[in-house]
Amino acid sequence: MNQVAKDHVVIRFAGDSGDGMQLTGSQFTNSSALTGTDIVTLPDYPSEIRAPAGTIDGVSGFQMQFGSQKVNTPGDYPDALVAMNPAALKANIQDLARDGYVLLDIDAFTERNIDKAGYVENPISRKSLFDKKAYSIPITSQTLEALKDFDIPKKAKERCKNFFTLGILFWIYDLSSDFNIKWLKKKFAKKPIIAEANIKVLKEGMIYAQNSSMFQAQYKIHSAPLEKGTYRNVSGNQATGLGLVTAAERAGLKLFLGSYPITPATEILQEITRHKNFGTKTTQSEDEIGGICSAIGASWAGAFACTTTSGPGLALKSEALGLAVITELPLVIVNVQRGGPSTGLPTKTEQADLLQAMYGRNGEAPMPVIAAKSPADCFHQAIEAGRIALKYMTPVILLTDGYLGNGSEAFKIPKVNDLPDLTVKFRTDKDNYQAYARNPETLAREWVKPGTPGLMNRVGGLEKDFLTGAVSHDPKNHDKMVRIRQEKVDNIANDIQDLEVFGDQEGGEVLVIGWGSTYGSIRNKVQKYREEGKSVSHAHITHINPFPKNTLEVMKKFKKVVIAEMNLGQLDKLIRAKYIIETISLNKIQGKPFTENEIAEVVDELL
Repeated sequence: MNQVAKDHVVIRFAGDSGDGMQLTGSQFTNSSALTGTDIVTLPDYPSEIRAPAGTIDGVSGFQMQFGSQKVNTPGDYPDALVAMNPAALKANIQDLARDGYVLLDIDAFTERNIDKAGYVENPISRKSLFDKKAYSIPITSQTLEALKDFDIPKKAKERCKNFFTLGILFWIYDLSSDFNIKWLKKKFAKKPIIAEANIKVLKEGMIYAQNSSMFQAQYKIHSAPLEKGTYRNVSGNQATGLGLVTAAERAGLKLFLGSYPITPATEILQEITRHKNFGTKTTQSEDEIGGICSAIGASWAGAFACTTTSGPGLALKSEALGLAVITELPLVIVNVQRGGPSTGLPTKTEQADLLQAMYGRNGEAPMPVIAAKSPADCFHQAIEAGRIALKYMTPVILLTDGYLGNGSEAFKIPKVNDLPDLTVKFRTDKDNYQAYARNPETLAREWVKPGTPGLMNRVGGLEKDFLTGAVSHDPKNHDKMVRIRQEKVDNIANDIQDLEVFGDQEGGEVLVIGWGSTYGSIRNKVQKYREEGKSVSHAHITHINPFPKNTLEVMKKFKKVVIAEMNLGQLDKLIRAKYIIETISLNKIQGKPFTENEIAEVVDELL
């Protein structure tokens, strides 16, 4: 048997919501990660809680790319498509790479399932409908045969078929099953017969692939040259939760999260709840308003406070956001963006909340806005959001999205001493105390825990006196307070990194600017342009309000500036308004991340 080395492979698992595609993809991801390959994943869920089985609306997917070099995206087009039923095939076949292959459960291609998927006839039997390399395997019947001696219900046996599929893929890509066997024994420690059934099927899948004449070669993806260190596979939501816990620890404060469950942000609440050993406090509030108001109260009491949500929830929090601005209390608001408007596409990704984050409040209520660029970067940007909130006594919005939150990648666990020191000092001296007296450098007012002797102050949504914090309706005072709050946010530009350029440092033909989760696709395509000797560069904006101080300087060095984002041009509007510069807006609003080819369509024309 030949073994062929490959630089990278993209696999998409697709099936009905009950077929365990997310679990299958996750287990394959973890096994490949243990070999030292670099990995990025992207789960894809149906919007409905339980769409009709066997229909296209009920198809669940999981795509992952693993490689022997740095991997920035889950891949544009899968090299291998695992389709567990006709609906999964129909929903995904058009994305398959030209030389890719399909792995099918032929047992699922019954007349009823074919009809439910919307096919007129069996797609496998008609070349015009199915012009791809396919491996048709009786996965379900092979699973049942392997478990014929197990005393468990037939449905329980059928649910093991995803591990038979996993076994086939383990053999094709020369991966060990040891990790999965240990995981199954731990997962089903109280139901050992279920663990043994899945282990049996996993091994049978590997044997089937080895003995089958249909597979002519194995593929080997060697370890990636990653920096030395300890790594773990982490989703963006997990990384955000870990980052918030870490920020609180580095600040010497207790973490409080007031939140309301909403797709796709709920996992941050779940992650933080797992870390009660650090003294974290979480509340699942009755609604979005309760979540943020409890967090504001916790911040007033001296906690590191945060709240998490998605676009519709951020809209509900808008009035309380203004309260956090006027009381000038530190607060981190995480918005895991999704497709809108309204309920929109709750399980799909979008970057359409940027203008809401910037301006979605009544009155002049300026607020720092930052955005993570990858699942692992969510950890670092959560800490950065905490740093800014605590140093400048202001609420901060951290934008991620469904692509980042649900997706995962290899995360190098940092050393504690390499993380910023966020230590906070509360005011305790009552001499010459003025509630809104400011630090001349940061313009932040001092933080006082309620009950500190002699340091009482008034809290509320009415305008404050410039020094005392007492209620004030004086027109000039209001003008002064509005301007000082804006100046405080503007001055944060002096405390963030300059915008970096990947490519032509002194300028060139085309600069592609992105923000948030567009990072991977842009970076990959620009890297390929540069290998071809073409003058294309990339700059990625993490701090959006305020922008890095050199943003205009960078853009003016290039003949053409393309701004790529998953909306109708919201960052483009902000940049045009602030810098009065001509740009080219590249937009996508399909609930899916950019592919490299979509970026090339615009850049190639400019070149």
